Amino acid sequence: MRAFDWELLPFFLAVVRAGSLRSAAHQTNTSYGTVNRNIQALEASYGARLFHRSKRGFALTAYGEALLPIVEEAEKSVIAARRRVEGLDKVASGSLRFSLSPTFAYDIIAPIIGKFHQKYPEIDIEIQLTAEIESINDDKTDVSLRAAMSVSEDVIARKLFQLKLGIYASNEYIAKHVPNAGPDGEGLSWIGATNPNWSATVAFPKADERHKTSDGQMRASLLNAHCGMSHMPTMFEAANPNLSRIPGTELTEGPWLWILLHSDLQKTIRVRRFVDFLTKEMLALKGR
Repeated sequence: MRAFDWELLPFFLAVVRAGSLRSAAHQTNTSYGTVNRNIQALEASYGARLFHRSKRGFALTAYGEALLPIVEEAEKSVIAARRRVEGLDKVASGSLRFSLSPTFAYDIIAPIIGKFHQKYPEIDIEIQLTAEIESINDDKTDVSLRAAMSVSEDVIARKLFQLKLGIYASNEYIAKHVPNAGPDGEGLSWIGATNPNWSATVAFPKADERHKTSDGQMRASLLNAHCGMSHMPTMFEAANPNLSRIPGTELTEGPWLWILLHSDLQKTIRVRRFVDFLTKEMLALKGR
């Protein structure tokens, strides 16, 4: 393998995973033309076609199929090497990548990061907001805050606490609609899809469902705009004083909050400082 192939192989993996040049360009933060030129250069270097090209996208040829597992193993080795070196870092400075859902980002985590910045100004946090589960082992993030019933990845996992969920609406919506609602929720509206994994029972089964969204921050905004009611974690009460629980409804058990990190980074000072700080602040939120 020529040394210059190392620069081209990430584009090969991006096209395999994305299925098209345009999507691969988005993944690699480059342009369509850059990805296309690099794939052509790699094929010229090997003297073989690695992809079948069609209107449906890119599919691997037999040569590409033979190359793929070798490249994937090389990627794992490079990731492991970086993790091993970073794990030897003993300085409370540098950067780390932190992924979390937008649901918790703005009202819950942003103030915590502000406090962390004041205490550790030399540590820079690259924040990744995503509703998807970012993989720790695939080097997509260093630390992740996740709401889930369980964690199956081979990572270091700190189990914080189980979320309590209530049914919330704006005070104006409650005053206007709840007194005239039927016993099963006739006349009321859910915002977004109710999640059976977050609630043992679903109250108001005859309420209609409107304005679906999977984003918790958007759901809170729609609640504040008097559009309906929704399950929300109780920790959002302090940040949303115009919202209240629907009278007569009970709290239910939600998912657990977890902080996840790769085992190679558990002794890295900047990662430990951040994880310990985040854990302490989140547990304090639970106490309040």
